[in-house]
Amino acid sequence: MQEAENISIYRRRREQLAKAMRSGVAVIPTAPERVRNRDSHFPYRFDSHFYYLTGFGEPEAVLVLTQSRSILFCRERNPEREVWDGFRYGPERARERFGFDEAHPVEALDEALAQLLENQPALFYPVGDDPQWDARAMQWLNAVRAKVRAGVSAPDRVQDVRTLIDDQRLIKDAHEQAVMRRAARIAAGAHRRAMQATRAGRSEYEIEAELLHEFRRNGAQFPAYSPIVAGGGNACVLHYVANDAPLRDGDLLLIDAGCELDGYASDITRTFPVNGRFSAAQRDVYEIVLAAQRAAIETVKPGASWIAPHDAAVRVLAQGMLDLKLVSGSLDAVLEKETYKRFYMHRTGHWLGLDVHDAGDYRRGGQWRPLAPGMTLTVEPGLYIRAADDVPERLRNIGVRIEDDVLVTAQGCEILTAEAPKLAGDIEALMRDARARD
Repeated sequence: MQEAENISIYRRRREQLAKAMRSGVAVIPTAPERVRNRDSHFPYRFDSHFYYLTGFGEPEAVLVLTQSRSILFCRERNPEREVWDGFRYGPERARERFGFDEAHPVEALDEALAQLLENQPALFYPVGDDPQWDARAMQWLNAVRAKVRAGVSAPDRVQDVRTLIDDQRLIKDAHEQAVMRRAARIAAGAHRRAMQATRAGRSEYEIEAELLHEFRRNGAQFPAYSPIVAGGGNACVLHYVANDAPLRDGDLLLIDAGCELDGYASDITRTFPVNGRFSAAQRDVYEIVLAAQRAAIETVKPGASWIAPHDAAVRVLAQGMLDLKLVSGSLDAVLEKETYKRFYMHRTGHWLGLDVHDAGDYRRGGQWRPLAPGMTLTVEPGLYIRAADDVPERLRNIGVRIEDDVLVTAQGCEILTAEAPKLAGDIEALMRDARARD
């Protein structure tokens, strides 16, 4: 029953894409395998667009879509290679298992495209994504053009298929929402484990190991991105990933980490004290960021502008900077002159899904996109106070970010990552209980 439901999910997505194309042929390849060094490969990860439409996770595969057929080109069965690398579906079993109309060996792709593109008005593929695929597309078109004397016409339009798929992927269906809820729960559990394991004298990489253990223990296949485990002033480096410094008593620890489950990403940031107790200065900064996130989340609802959460967060953060004497002047002046950007320099969120920075435009026709049910985004304000002569000493090297994954619903929004503690008192209680058990 579950297998039949999954087949219908991917078939429905392909049908939706064919409808959006109106006519023509689409070619969507999966990602290639990548060599890490010498004859060792990186762990394989499929192309998100391809997987969204097929559910097929093997390399060396291509989806071809027409108005009436969905065709998979994939590797054939190979008993010798399967001894080394594992099971392969092969075309016939893949056709049955994933609900394609046809399936053929991937080696037959070029010859098939030269026929499938005859008398078609358009070719859709990921234009400019890979020079080799661009060259192959030109070969297909030229092979069709060579038949012009036989009365055959070639497509006169080439269009980037990703634009159409991006629009589909923006709205998560029930299946995607269920997977993302589970990914969020796994990541939230990993953040709780990290809080419980943190002690002064341990290293950032030891806490990273706790995160990765919890991800894999609960079935997540990968981290969704390189985890950020940043103690003290390292938290003021937005994409810090060295994760090799010792944790010091009196510092904060910022962790930005999420897992990937069945292709879908979670993305959580929590900031907490290494010794389990916020200092007065740390709490002052933390509560400002928490208030900014709360204000941002309150704006997330159908019809609201994409930029509304950011604007709400920036207003709270700017006022907080004034209160902390990090900036001067009126609130309106700080916002107009953007002097707040010294301490808050990034947007308050991004789309989330099969990619951690997921597909989809943020603006259309010069206007910020309105939110709609099924869209999933992060909400992640922060304050990053680097040491400087004009910064109050008690605030130096304090970096705080709080990030949650938020699903837009018909009624407003659902915080998928709510199980990761973020109230200062809840964090302190969790860490205090962990220490009591030592």
